[in-house]
Amino acid sequence: MKSARQEKILEIIEKFDIETQNQLMSALQDEGIQSTQATLSRDIRDLHLVKELTPAGTYRYAAGGKDGVSDYELRLKKIFRESVVSYAVAQNIIVIKTLPGLADAACSAIDSMHIRNLVGSLAGDDTAFLAMRDNQSAEHFCKEIESML
Repeated sequence: MKSARQEKILEIIEKFDIETQNQLMSALQDEGIQSTQATLSRDIRDLHLVKELTPAGTYRYAAGGKDGVSDYELRLKKIFRESVVSYAVAQNIIVIKTLPGLADAACSAIDSMHIRNLVGSLAGDDTAFLAMRDNQSAEHFCKEIESML
């Protein structure tokens, strides 16, 4: 249902100049898809939609990433592949060891991705601490790190 709704959102913004979430919600309703404002906001974030200027001087939603993969995700994977030495989870804290001087870059990339259940990050020179909302979120994100490496 989520993927079908998101595909329909992409179709709608391709066909029409949609300026607001309310217009997008109405367009979805016209297509027979009910959605809440909170769900729509998450879809906009997940799809990496951006507002672009139209020739008429108004703004409209447009797809921001190519092939559904954001620049942040690509940067994060590159940073991790090139700089992460090791990582470990300790309850809801993830400790990432990087090459000297690269922990800040790793945290910046992670923060830019707006990872669900990430409470915050702290970077030193070669060590980054990620505070996750709970132990399960930390374990899950460690598995994502593993797949990136």
